[in-house]
Amino acid sequence: MLNFNQVKFLDAVHSLKQLPDPVYPDIAFAGRSNVGKSSLINTLVGRRKMVKISSKPGKTQSLNFFEVEGGLFLVDLPGYGFARVSRTVQASWEQLISSYLLNRQSLACVVVIIDLRHELKHQDRELIDWLRYNDIVSLPVYTKADKLSKNKQIRHAAALDAALTVGPDDRLLFSSKTGQGCEELRNRLALYAQSC
Repeated sequence: MLNFNQVKFLDAVHSLKQLPDPVYPDIAFAGRSNVGKSSLINTLVGRRKMVKISSKPGKTQSLNFFEVEGGLFLVDLPGYGFARVSRTVQASWEQLISSYLLNRQSLACVVVIIDLRHELKHQDRELIDWLRYNDIVSLPVYTKADKLSKNKQIRHAAALDAALTVGPDDRLLFSSKTGQGCEELRNRLALYAQSC
């Protein structure tokens, strides 16, 4: 039985050689820089500062592994998008991330975090398409739901659904501020972990 309230930081991985043994399923979290990835993971595990939140894009520069009691690894991937880092650093991140996603046998799901307030960004579509092409299970999670009224949440979610060709059952609405969608996300991740 997974206990998302009992989580510990395991390791910051900068190369595939450093990956922990695949003794548990992995759930990876991907999203553009400053989309609310750290806040989402902190809400998921019921901690304010488990994952450091930064206003500076590109703060996460490694695959950060967290171990959930009961047998699950949460993996915080570097954000993509407008991180102010050199092209060389960006390229090495991309190499590390894509190699990890393609080769990690214990990867159960990639949670793709998308800002509900905006139209689908090109990079988000590229990532989802790439995951689909490589038969990697993904779950889009639309964050910052608290910033929109209920009506706007429904409208914006429908637009993102159409752009990603997913149905309402294939994604989640989430708010780190109110906790909306948190319990459902925990339940979904537990199911993915079981099926791995």
